[in-house]
Amino acid sequence: MRLTRRALLMQTAAAGVALRGAARYRYCICNETFAGRSFAESCKLAKAAGYEGLEIAPGTLGPDPVALSPAQRAELRRAMADAGLRYAGLHSLVTAPAGMHLTTPDEAVRTRSWHFFRKLIDLSADLAGKGERSVMVLGSGKQRGAIGGSSVADARKRLRDGLASAAAHAQGANVELLLEPLSPEFTNVVNSLGEAVAMAREIGSPAVSSMFDTHNTVAETEPHDGLIRKYSVDIRHVHLNEMDGRHPGTGKFDFARVMRALKETGYSGWVSLEVFHFQPSGEVIARETMDFLQNLERMRQ
Repeated sequence: MRLTRRALLMQTAAAGVALRGAARYRYCICNETFAGRSFAESCKLAKAAGYEGLEIAPGTLGPDPVALSPAQRAELRRAMADAGLRYAGLHSLVTAPAGMHLTTPDEAVRTRSWHFFRKLIDLSADLAGKGERSVMVLGSGKQRGAIGGSSVADARKRLRDGLASAAAHAQGANVELLLEPLSPEFTNVVNSLGEAVAMAREIGSPAVSSMFDTHNTVAETEPHDGLIRKYSVDIRHVHLNEMDGRHPGTGKFDFARVMRALKETGYSGWVSLEVFHFQPSGEVIARETMDFLQNLERMRQ
């Protein structure tokens, strides 16, 4: 049947709306933004501010997060679902309990730490739910830096070997391990996106890749949007924050340039708010950041 001009215009407009909807970012927020609130309250506040997902620091779930029972894990899933949120993944992975280190020459400590890491993979899979994908962002600078007389090269090899040893387990759990480039002030092992991508490619597993964090671009020598375009297939998660750790819009970082590059490269993963300064409050930070990001999107239309 031949379409009338009116019908054709309506169909084209509808298609345009669908394309714009499909292209919009998926925003999530780290749960420690709402420090002092219960997990269920944090979920509700995140949703009220306009976020679709929640990223979790496992140390906020208890002194030993991998010891959470199946019932406790189910309750966390239920709290996210009741608030209308999806689970995005874990970050700040081996900071609690204390005493772990991923690259130490002390084999006993290193073995215990990677055992804990694999248990975190199971936790992430449980929080996601059956068949759902999630990510684990491996920052944890103090727990991966070269110590105990090790060279940076030695520590790097141990980090690579540990990730490689966990890759099959992660792939089976539908969890993607993302090596985070960190500022040199936090660690001396893997400080640039190029280094992180190189390690992931050495490992050669679909379960190991990298991510982009605006706060940790201090050591980068290329423009940030250029890095995103160069490594677009390797960037599976994004953290947004100002260079000083405050929330976007409170400093001078050029988020418009980064967001434009993500859009142009077809990025479809989570864009997550991760801050390190929690004043004046989690609610204000969440709302102001969402307003700022939505304004950036409107400016591009």
